[in-house]
Amino acid sequence: MYRGRLERDLKIWVDKGLVDATAAQAVLREYDGRQTSFSAGRVLTILAAVLLGLALLLFISANWEEIPRLARLLALFAMIWGFYLGAAKLLTAGRSILAAALLILGTLSFGGAMALVGQMYNMSGDELRMIIVWFAAACIVAALFRSSAQVALAGFLAWAFCGAYLWDHFDRWQGVMPWVPLLMAAVLIALVRYVDAPRARHFAYLIIVGWLTWLFGLHESLNAAILFAALGMAAFLAVSIPASPLMPLARTAGAAPAFYAFLVAAIGLFLVHAEISNETFTNDLWEKDALALIIVAVATLASSVIAIALSGRDNGAVRFLAYFVFACEILYLASETIGSIIGTAGFFLIAGLLVAFAAWVVIRLERRFSGSREQGAQA
Repeated sequence: MYRGRLERDLKIWVDKGLVDATAAQAVLREYDGRQTSFSAGRVLTILAAVLLGLALLLFISANWEEIPRLARLLALFAMIWGFYLGAAKLLTAGRSILAAALLILGTLSFGGAMALVGQMYNMSGDELRMIIVWFAAACIVAALFRSSAQVALAGFLAWAFCGAYLWDHFDRWQGVMPWVPLLMAAVLIALVRYVDAPRARHFAYLIIVGWLTWLFGLHESLNAAILFAALGMAAFLAVSIPASPLMPLARTAGAAPAFYAFLVAAIGLFLVHAEISNETFTNDLWEKDALALIIVAVATLASSVIAIALSGRDNGAVRFLAYFVFACEILYLASETIGSIIGTAGFFLIAGLLVAFAAWVVIRLERRFSGSREQGAQA
């Protein structure tokens, strides 16, 4: 997607004489040469490695009882190290795609070997601890070989841990295990920066969003929902306001920090709406509930406008999410006040005027900032 847009922009710039054709071709060649750029061949090779690894493990497990115990251990050991040493050899020869495939096979073999050896010797333990060890091994391999495919595999293993834990502990907090997803997310983010695997950062952010949502489910209440939304909006402001000390660091991570922070705020606002709607509406409480609805509506619309004003120009993901939240809030308010056509029309009028005023302010500020930059350049 980005390459197509880059190619179209370069063609426009060449036609306008801003860039010569030779430089444009050089830019495209440089982008295509990056390991982080999309390659259908790379993706298919990784998928083939995963399928071959699963087939190999299934074949071994199907014939497990017929293989002598010592031969089992030697075969597993040779298979794992054979894949890793083969990957190292391919990397030195510049065959990064095949090396990534062998690394995937090695890590999958490591996880299968743990399960088979544990079954062979009747070792005590559970699948959560096995996944943690498997995740740690994948992270070590990713750091040693600086493999983005290994970071992605570590991300899938982190998701597997979260799914396995929630399957048995969906409604309770037990021990220190609930902190493991956050630790895994932190390790993934560190690996993303060290290995330069920007796409894999989404694994970590989605883990954090899911963990926060699960935590709300354990303490479901209106106050918890308000705290959820407030923390999300505070995180969004921290990574979006130019004066924030976190802004330079957030920019190095692309659009993801602002988008996922605002996503947490949007989920929190949705939970606030849900908690308010669960309240029993009576004649005595109608005015109080209506006031709460107005406050939440204003906060939701204001958060959308703030998100667009701060990140809408440069961050398409935040912009479209803010549009979606704004539209959903308008439709929700229309459904709640549908009994009065005049009231609904009046709300749309007021909301339209407020958004128009905000747009006018943003446009004036952008023009002023643009003029200031031009004056500074001329000076």
